[in-house]
Amino acid sequence: MKVVFAPNAFKESLDAPEVARAMAKGWKRVLSDTEAVEAPVADGGDGTARAFAAAVGGRLETRAVRGPLGPKVRARFAWNPKDRTAVIEMVQASGLRHVPPAKRNPMKTTTAGSGELVAAALRLGARRVVIGLGGSATVEGGAGFAAALGFQMLDQRGRPIGPGGKGLERLARIVPPEKPLWRSDTEFLAATDVDNPLLGPRGAAAVFGPQKGATPEQVKRLEAALANYAAILERDLGRKVARLAGAGAAGGFGAGLAGLLGARIVLGIETFLDLINFDEKLKGAGLVFTGEGRLDRQTAYGKAPMGVAKRAGKAGVPVVALAGSLGEGYETLLKKGFAALFSIVPGPMELEEAMKSASLYLERQSAAVAQTFALGLIAFVSRFSSRGGFRGRGRLRPHS
Repeated sequence: MKVVFAPNAFKESLDAPEVARAMAKGWKRVLSDTEAVEAPVADGGDGTARAFAAAVGGRLETRAVRGPLGPKVRARFAWNPKDRTAVIEMVQASGLRHVPPAKRNPMKTTTAGSGELVAAALRLGARRVVIGLGGSATVEGGAGFAAALGFQMLDQRGRPIGPGGKGLERLARIVPPEKPLWRSDTEFLAATDVDNPLLGPRGAAAVFGPQKGATPEQVKRLEAALANYAAILERDLGRKVARLAGAGAAGGFGAGLAGLLGARIVLGIETFLDLINFDEKLKGAGLVFTGEGRLDRQTAYGKAPMGVAKRAGKAGVPVVALAGSLGEGYETLLKKGFAALFSIVPGPMELEEAMKSASLYLERQSAAVAQTFALGLIAFVSRFSSRGGFRGRGRLRPHS
């Protein structure tokens, strides 16, 4: 029997490859002859690069690049030389995790380091660049990213604008590089799990600004700067981004990628599953495992486990999900393609303890599901054997 293990990361506890490994280990403890296919997944956020490298046999590249406040940080991206695909998480170079709470101010933070990572990937020969949006410390529309790739971001006097939202307020003209690092057929994808537009009450400044430390007054300034940015992108580069779904992601970085590079804004999990040829991995499978740290009503809206469940459902393969916790409304997922949902935590405990032992608990719960499956399979075989054996060619499934 073939089982596909396709979980997302358990945030701040285990990355997706570690989760898949623990699930497979627990299952094979009970059903050792299983063909276990580990296919860790991600939706564009933290851990996407490592999950991609693990799933396709690629490698992780590390570079020292500018952090959101300027000083260098070490950041990595995934590189698959077989098909020249690079997967970059902006959180690696431009993430909120690099900025202490007391210093969070989107008027100052920049995406320049993310541009340096993309430049490194292009120098390796990337022909497809996937940029995961999420966890950013910025609300400057990717202006710093643009400068790092050779765009001239100029004020009214023809001088380079400064970093952050404060610099974006001064933007008057964009001049593309004369000799870009990318070819005309290079594909850029901006992967996100939100559809927020650039401007307005659901826009980058209003929704994401306060999360990154913006005051109410700064939110107003950032909104005006982003509106001006959209107008300049349309005038100088011919691309309309103001009303584009997902343009507001990561402080307007979605708009910048679309306007500067012609990137397509795509749903993170769907793109990731395509990148790792997930549909091929499903062929011949009898069961799929997925999961992440928490499953609740929101899981159905663009989250990685839901994407896995949809693909598996189309292939006619049942899906079991494991989670650190089952939150409010998780039962609705049983009507949206999940066959069963389980919390891995054995009982009441402190969060720190649960996270520390997550790998052990994943193994135990996966083994328990395998044992239940095995008992159902035994009943199924027994029932049909007593009737003269099998005559069909369908896959063995647990007896219900």
